[in-house]
Amino acid sequence: MADPKESISIENVVASTGIGQELDLQSVAMDLEGADYDPEQFPGLVYRTQNPKSAALIFRSGKIVCTGAKSTEAVHESLEIVFDELRDLHIQVEEDPEIIVQNIVSSADLGRNLNLNAIAIGLGLENIEYEPEQFPGLVYRLDEPEVVALLFGSGKLVITGGKKVDDAKQAVDVIVSRLEDLGLLE
Repeated sequence: MADPKESISIENVVASTGIGQELDLQSVAMDLEGADYDPEQFPGLVYRTQNPKSAALIFRSGKIVCTGAKSTEAVHESLEIVFDELRDLHIQVEEDPEIIVQNIVSSADLGRNLNLNAIAIGLGLENIEYEPEQFPGLVYRLDEPEVVALLFGSGKLVITGGKKVDDAKQAVDVIVSRLEDLGLLE
């Protein structure tokens, strides 16, 4: 059987940063080509980068959230583009603002079908939510690493809440190990 860790793919990295000053978003939106700002729909200005592809949500407070990137490197590259664009508008941005990864969403494939009813019983109810009438996946909250994994009958997984790329690998190891111990991964 192929190692499920080799199937891990980062789907989204969310990170936050800030420039330490308030912004006049209306003015920034007029000067920043490609910016979307509709305060009645969303309180932040949305600025999309194409290479790497991401969206920066820029708030009046100077806080910025980057979402949609496929790697932590892409987050840093995208935010560097945003910082440079703001500097071009004569907005002071310090040389190297701190960027904090808030969430990494990954997917993986265990390579075989899963019996979610048996898994829900086997793993115990304290870390599991499984209501197939509401949602087709089983929600498994892991303590180490501190992530939430969605397991589907197809064997596909979605792992969210990670702060490091390795959290997904660790989560897949824990899930495979627990399911093998229960005899539910043959």
